Amino acid sequence: MGHMKSVAIIGTAGIPAAYGGFETLAENLTKKLSNKLNFTVFCSSKIYDTKIKNHNNSKLRYIRLNPNGIQSILYDAISIFKSIDKDVLLILGVSGCMTLPLIKILKRRPKIITNIDGLEWKREKWGKYAKIFLKISERFACKYSDTIIADNKKIQNYVLQEYNKKATLIEYGGDHASSVSPELTNYEKPYAFSVCRIEPENNIDIMLKAFSKTNHKLMVVGNWENSKYGRELLLKYKSKKNISLLSPIYDEKRLNALRSNCSIYLHGHSAGGTNPSLVEAMWLGLPVLAFDISYNRYTTNNQALYFKNHQDLEKLLQGTSKTSFDKIARAMKATAKKRYRWDLIADKYLSIFED
Repeated sequence: MGHMKSVAIIGTAGIPAAYGGFETLAENLTKKLSNKLNFTVFCSSKIYDTKIKNHNNSKLRYIRLNPNGIQSILYDAISIFKSIDKDVLLILGVSGCMTLPLIKILKRRPKIITNIDGLEWKREKWGKYAKIFLKISERFACKYSDTIIADNKKIQNYVLQEYNKKATLIEYGGDHASSVSPELTNYEKPYAFSVCRIEPENNIDIMLKAFSKTNHKLMVVGNWENSKYGRELLLKYKSKKNISLLSPIYDEKRLNALRSNCSIYLHGHSAGGTNPSLVEAMWLGLPVLAFDISYNRYTTNNQALYFKNHQDLEKLLQGTSKTSFDKIARAMKATAKKRYRWDLIADKYLSIFED
């Protein structure tokens, strides 16, 4: 057998995955490919109290910084410099990509593959200077990476238009999401369900307003206390009989029970590319009502129902039959089986690593 290529995975909080799409990606790539590649995954010691050395037959290295927010820039940059002896760097997100020109001038340098995520600089949560920084980082990523990965057709088109570079389209898997029997939920069906960060770009206000005008039950799980936006919504809607606003749930089993037993899955995200939580919901065969944006239409193969405002959503809730919702659920599952399987996704990454 020849030399097994060494691959560093940079830009996640770490594995075992407890949170987020990139972490789940790292978890599944190492699970599926560690018999073919030597992985090193960079992890944040701020997130993991117990620092295990190996997971999924891959080496874990810890950095004493926060993987999110402003510290993520340094966290990613340090991970990149600690990996220059590897054959391949898989960089997830652009925040550390300012360092790439320096890597390029080394004599022996790794192959650089960057998954640019969903146009991070456009997100409302960033201030003016952070947005400028992230836009420049994105430009550096596209200029200095050997391969750019886009997780959505719309992002692939954007990279071509903006940087005249052909990105490789690789989406996410969703088949790690499992249905859990309803006993764990203690909630009476039917109810609509959503789980997300409570940020304006996820359009929670639209959902809450629409449901407050109907008798349909809605359950939203999220970090209400983290922002003024969240606290105001909590105050306004927590007394509504048909609306349950729950704090974040870190028990995977309980969250999966609530999600997999809902009668409608609501997806309000308006930023980013192919969203992992949407892919998981599709894999669970849930009927999806999604915010009407090109990313979401592409992910759901144009077969979900879509809303732009609370009036749209209210009409859909009042006017869609159970038969229609069942049909949508079957379409979501069929698309997920075709496009969002981890064995498929891992093979696509492997062919880039070995190229």
